[in-house]
This record gives sequence, C-alpha cells and structure tokens, in this order.
Amino acid sequence: MFDKLRKFWRSDDAVRSRQQRPHNLFEAAAAYVAACAEDDQDRMDEATDWVSPEALSFGVSELACRAVIALARDRDESPTDVARTLLGLPAA
Repeated sequence: MFDKLRKFWRSDDAVRSRQQRPHNLFEAAAAYVAACAEDDQDRMDEATDWVSPEALSFGVSELACRAVIALARDRDESPTDVARTLLGLPAA
C-alpha cells in the first residue's frame, strides 16, 4: 500500500492534480493585490477569474486587515494611524 502511495506522489498524475487544484480566495487575493501593486493588469484579470467577486473582495479585505495589523506592530503604532497614513489621510 505504501509503495503505491509513494509511486503516486512521484508520478505525473500527482503533478497534474496539484497544477489543476482550484485556487482558494486567499491565493486569489494575494495574487490580485500583488498584481495591483505592480500595475500588472493581465495578472489582475487572471486572479479575478479564480474565485467569485464576493470571495475576492473578502480575501482582499482580510489581506488589508492583516497587513495593517502587521505594519502597526512593526511601527509600534495603532492600526488606525497606520491605515490613515497608508491612505494619505490626516491623523485622527
């Protein structure tokens, strides 16, 4: 049994199944935001085809929240201050 599993994981079928795996909303959001940052319209269009618009919106929102939290911790500032700074808004 283990021999069959080992052979499968090394086979072309395993490689194809990994390549054909559907993208999840977080992969789509990461690809979309990275493409936006690099002004790559083709990659943005590709990422929008991976999931529904609602799922992509949720993923982008979640990525934004996590990024603001990480920057706030790194800068020792509040998430509100970081978010306003990133958007070019005056301090609250």
